[in-house]
Parts: sequence; structure tokens; C-alpha cells
Amino acid sequence: MIKDLILMNGYGVFVWSSFIITFLACGVFYYKTRKTLKKYEKEFAKEIEELSTEKKKIVLENSKIASKILSSYNKSI
Repeated sequence: MIKDLILMNGYGVFVWSSFIITFLACGVFYYKTRKTLKKYEKEFAKEIEELSTEKKKIVLENSKIASKILSSYNKSI
């Protein structure tokens, strides 16, 4: 029964290799996207830290995303 599932009447090689290629491609895209996001978060946090105290306060009050990025960035340091 399991052998029939794996072989799939001779098409198993194509089906399973397609699954493997698809999962590998999704994994690579996920890794690259996550790496790029972390890079941009660090750059953004650096820019926020360079602002004066008054401007930083204004940005953090007006942007929920900025406050979340800064809070997650400070935890990871």
C-alpha cells in the first residue's frame, strides 16, 4: 500500500521531486525575505535613534509600526 503511494504508477518520481523543489524554493524565499526584513528593521531603528528626543516622541506617537519595530529591536539586542 505504501509502495503504491510512493510509486504512483510510475509518476512518483516526478510528483515527489516537484514537492521537494517547491518546499525548497518556499524555504529559500522565506529565509531571504526574513533576512531582508531584519536588515530594514535595523536600519529603521538606527534612523529613529538618531532623531532628537522631541522628533522621536512624535514619530512613536503617530506610528504603531515604529513603536513595534523599536520594541522588538531593543529586545533582540
